[in-house]
Amino acid sequence: MVLVEGRLTWRSRDAEVFGAWLRVREGLSRLRMAVEIVELVLTPAEAVDEGIWAGKIARKLRVKPERVTGYRLLKRSLDARKRPVKFRLRFEAGIDEVLPEEAKATWDVPTLKVEPEEVVIVGCGPAGMFAALRCLELGYKPVVLERGKDASSRRFDLGPILKEGRVIEESNYCFGEGGAGTFSDGKLYTRATKRGPVAEVYRTLVAHGAPENILVEAHPHIGSNLLPKVVMAMRESVRAGGGEVHFGAKVTEFLMSGGKIEGVATKDGREFRGKAVILATGHSARDIYELLNEQKISLESKAFAVGVRIEHPQPLIDRVQYHLREGEERGRSLPASRYRLATQMKGRSVHSFCMCPGGFVVPASTMNDEVVVNGMSLSRRDSPFANSGMVVGIEPEDVRGFGGDDVLAGIRFQKHIEQLAKKAGGGGQVAPGQKVTDFLAGKVSKELPKTSYFPGLNSVRLDEVLPKEIGGRLAGGLRKFGKMIRGYTGPDALLIGFETRTSSPVRIPRGEDLQHPEVKGLYPCGEGAGYAGGIVSAALDGRRCAEAVIHAEL
Repeated sequence: MVLVEGRLTWRSRDAEVFGAWLRVREGLSRLRMAVEIVELVLTPAEAVDEGIWAGKIARKLRVKPERVTGYRLLKRSLDARKRPVKFRLRFEAGIDEVLPEEAKATWDVPTLKVEPEEVVIVGCGPAGMFAALRCLELGYKPVVLERGKDASSRRFDLGPILKEGRVIEESNYCFGEGGAGTFSDGKLYTRATKRGPVAEVYRTLVAHGAPENILVEAHPHIGSNLLPKVVMAMRESVRAGGGEVHFGAKVTEFLMSGGKIEGVATKDGREFRGKAVILATGHSARDIYELLNEQKISLESKAFAVGVRIEHPQPLIDRVQYHLREGEERGRSLPASRYRLATQMKGRSVHSFCMCPGGFVVPASTMNDEVVVNGMSLSRRDSPFANSGMVVGIEPEDVRGFGGDDVLAGIRFQKHIEQLAKKAGGGGQVAPGQKVTDFLAGKVSKELPKTSYFPGLNSVRLDEVLPKEIGGRLAGGLRKFGKMIRGYTGPDALLIGFETRTSSPVRIPRGEDLQHPEVKGLYPCGEGAGYAGGIVSAALDGRRCAEAVIHAEL
């Protein structure tokens, strides 16, 4: 560049050099931007309008729209911390380069060798099913034993408990194919990301019919209307791979020899033997804890929680969580809102548990002399109600000596609360209920708000039914939460008794090799053994136990 008659002018050589530099920069830019990770902050309406995403990606990356040759949604999360509510979407975008097509989630049926070693798996919930699939992948034959019925038959057994108040004790909301999770919200969010390949669990579920959006949602769920099809598909994969699944196979004895478990016997007189036994029976199989105790297989007490289900109109929760003005609705682009609450009262936690937005309160009893409630929701979460467990932490010392000073004291305590609920309800699966305002005021509710709980409610003073230590802490926690969420303890809030099956009060011990320290070949697994707290963590533990069995010298 030179000065000519007072003006800066490009010499031909300078122009050529600059032009070359521009072409290099353009080339480097294209190379650098071949694949980019980009996050967009969008309104709810924009977050569901896929037609605008490419343009917004281009603007965010400051490139022409035609250069966005493809994109892939990686993660979607909701930011409701302040008004207006926003969605955060993270994409992988191809710039001047077509993204390779993402492989579909599949589960390929492995080919077992002739006469493979067998692994006995007791329980067909998430832990047992994922253990079975992992056994097949590693070349071993799983033999799955489930006390209840298959998911299809199990549906018909829910009718009597809802309409007649009669529990079919081996086939209900807790027992049967898929475990307690089959007829639940199907929440998949987990903090147990260091326990194993969470993404692989999600992909396995999608391969068996779960919606693909669980791969990208920050808080994925499936819904009780879709889960039965998923678990049935997983069972057929086990059978197609050469494994066995037996229903109506209630374990009544552990077959022992010289400190090693050789297999199990079932109520109908059959015996199943294998290299090892993975015990994945869930937290409601109390007879299993009793059987272990009878056969002198050691157990440990652990903390648990009991309380109530609290139910609100879903619009009330939406209004607070989404910062809506009076009379404003959340709109179709927003999901039913959720919450999570926790505090400490007199040295014990008071916290929400298994919150079900747009859900239902359901009877979760496993015997006819008890009333237990739980929550569920469909995939759309479109019920007009929101419910959550509201529970108080219980430490082993709180129940020591309850009905006997032994490791099963916590189970007896749970059972005691459930029988109190049965008596207070007045018959069948009618549950005791009370307005939150009346619970805090210490008086009977003259009338109860509308509820999703189908068997019905009987108005009683829950503060007089619950042990004082639990009722007092629950009241204190509710008062705190009422200050955090406007209307949470108002006249539309309803308490339903009782939520007792948050987790097992018992842990079945295991060592670093995941075997029971006293019984070689016995692998306590999942939520019932005290090592998981939901569908995904149970599935991960099932995989871990299967891998431990395969690699062990037994």
